[in-house]
Amino acid sequence: MNARQRLALRLETHRADRRERLHRTRRASSQTRTRVDDHDVLAFCSNDYLGLSDDPRLATALHEGARRYGTGSGGAHLISGHSEAHDALEEAIAALSGRPRTLLFSSGYQANLAAISAVVQKGDHVLQDRLNHASLLDGAVLAGARLTRYQHNDIAHLAHCLTRDHPVMTICDGVFSMEGDQAPLSQIARACHEHDSLLMVDDAHGFGVVGAQGQGCVATAGLGTEDVPLLTGTLGKAFGTQGAFISGDDDLINALTQFARPYLFTTGLSPALAWASVAAIAIARDEGWRRSHLNALIAYFHARMASLPEASLLPSTTPIQSIVVGDETRVMALADALFERGIMVGAIRPPTVAPGSARLRITLSAAHTMDDIDQLMDHLAVVWPMTMAGTA
Repeated sequence: MNARQRLALRLETHRADRRERLHRTRRASSQTRTRVDDHDVLAFCSNDYLGLSDDPRLATALHEGARRYGTGSGGAHLISGHSEAHDALEEAIAALSGRPRTLLFSSGYQANLAAISAVVQKGDHVLQDRLNHASLLDGAVLAGARLTRYQHNDIAHLAHCLTRDHPVMTICDGVFSMEGDQAPLSQIARACHEHDSLLMVDDAHGFGVVGAQGQGCVATAGLGTEDVPLLTGTLGKAFGTQGAFISGDDDLINALTQFARPYLFTTGLSPALAWASVAAIAIARDEGWRRSHLNALIAYFHARMASLPEASLLPSTTPIQSIVVGDETRVMALADALFERGIMVGAIRPPTVAPGSARLRITLSAAHTMDDIDQLMDHLAVVWPMTMAGTA
């Protein structure tokens, strides 16, 4: 069997298992009230947590950035692709995160690969939370590391693995993307310090959301660069633009600039987007009402979920709210039934989550209202028993 035949067989099996994923085309700028595949929907599946992606101020900044610096960077950062817009964005991220230096990337996946591959050498032990994002796991594998995964947020198991394996690097998410819970970062940092393991935190889903000014999980936990030397995060979630970063001290950022292959050999982030992201960070920092409203929505959603006691809602105080359904067929039936009623939510199945833990992943945004929560819950209350009976 040749390579194309193997790939065709793999795709056929994937489809037979009903795990094929298909694009749905959005035809409006709004992430919450939008039009998808000719359906008008109220959407609860975007990571636009602060409701900034279609803010007209960002569109204005994007236009200004394109006018001043161009739409594309034209080259890698170390050749010709670094502009004043990139400098301004690096400084804004460093200031909000409370770190000396920042390095920009085009995506969070790329930033995580860069951070891990620059630090880890082939054969090194790397320790990660079992529920870490795929990019973190892939980064360790591609670096040739010996990867160990401790039980999710289990400090005792973390300490056991640190003592046994002596990992050069320990990595965890700040907010876990499919569960919505936060890592106990203070305890993790203490354990890593005791065992001389460099701690890296991916705060993609916390930066901009967690903390009085959106400074993220690490800063809110009172941890500095000595505690968490490497911090990564993204701009395409709470800040409504695109791109990612690594923040740390001068020595680490200098080393990454020289040795991180995903930085060295990639065209730089669009300067227009960088300029828009500077505006987004200022808005997110200063408009604390967005986080206050978001927290009120989260509390209200939990209160409404009490009327659906048979549903298994994972504990989370972040915008990511996951209802574990278990069965893949049923989770798809639930999502499809909601979509037909004008409600769009994420249906998450293996391999994104473990077998038997398929779920509805509901994400809340500061652009939502309490009435939106009521609509979601009213429709969910109808389709939930219908799918249980297999009649959705």
